[in-house]
Amino acid sequence: MYKRPDYETARAKTTFSWHVGATYLSYIELANVPIHEFFQDPNACIEAYRTGRVRAKELFGPDVSLPGPATPPVSYGHPSGLGAKLYFPEGGEVAVEHLCADSLDHGIEVLRRPVDFATAGMAPFYLEFREKLRAAFPGEAVGLSYGLEGPITTAYELRGDAFFLDPFDEPEKTKEFLRLLTASILDFHAFRCRLDGREPLNPSSAGMCDDLSSMLPPRLWEEFVLPYWDQYYSGMTTGTRSAHVENLKPDQLPFLEDIGLCFYDPSISADLDPKVIAARCRVPFLWRLGSFHYRTMSCHDVRDFVFQAVADGASQVCTHFEGSCMCDAATVAKVQALIQAGKEVRAALQNGGTRAEIATWVSAEGRRRFWALWPDQRLSRCA
Repeated sequence: MYKRPDYETARAKTTFSWHVGATYLSYIELANVPIHEFFQDPNACIEAYRTGRVRAKELFGPDVSLPGPATPPVSYGHPSGLGAKLYFPEGGEVAVEHLCADSLDHGIEVLRRPVDFATAGMAPFYLEFREKLRAAFPGEAVGLSYGLEGPITTAYELRGDAFFLDPFDEPEKTKEFLRLLTASILDFHAFRCRLDGREPLNPSSAGMCDDLSSMLPPRLWEEFVLPYWDQYYSGMTTGTRSAHVENLKPDQLPFLEDIGLCFYDPSISADLDPKVIAARCRVPFLWRLGSFHYRTMSCHDVRDFVFQAVADGASQVCTHFEGSCMCDAATVAKVQALIQAGKEVRAALQNGGTRAEIATWVSAEGRRRFWALWPDQRLSRCA
């Protein structure tokens, strides 16, 4: 039986942290590997990790997390196993066919069929891909990034835009579709666990990525989101629950407590800021500085960003290196400013400091900008 967090104390008991990580996008940039080849050619992927990772370490320094080798990040492994075609465009990331865009009945029919996920779709290709990476990186754990998404995002993957009308047009049939879909996600999860000798039900924790849940209005959440999130989590863990959901609106935030999250990653969410999140739910959360923000921010701006985010309730501040927009000395200096600010905040809080004290570290310009003019960049003093 899942035990919900004590939200009266959850934020106070969550130790502040900061995180800066490289990504495969920075690796392929530094190794000069085309993204199209990275996703489909094991030799190109090997080169990205072999060369790009070394150059990333030299460029970014010791405080940046450098992910180890893994197959390319294909979040659509589950729909591929159901029969959806994957597309690999030149110069872009993988996309997925809306297999059941024609009707909800078709979606239910697909989900009722038994599937051997080890042999279906592109699983054999990426399982062989991983073996080639293992041979290239002996002694290292090689991840399988042939993955899955949460229930509502997967529903969109299968149905396309039509899914957003389904709860209004055929509510009971939509619930059956989502129930079957979530069970299928758990079957795919079990397949992935078997590959590595893991139990599908993790007693410690489980995370979920379900960005497209933000597209359903709050009045639909109790019927069309929360039951399937609970089905998802109950099939994955008896421990803590965390979620990455982009673009939520303020009125959706209280549902994060209803489902019992212990941590929330809003990622890029234009209608939110730390103050709004802290006011609308008590779930500990991180606040992210997106790669695209750096172009119009100075080191001074970045420090203010960290201090104001913490002052307003964030339990973690993070950023990730992504592609050409960040693999240069000027941006590295800005990221180092974030790291230094994160270290200063952590030390202060460990020594008995308070968020109110951190708020006094924000410059007058930063207090004007964050968050009334965020993400508007007009007050940034330099690019």
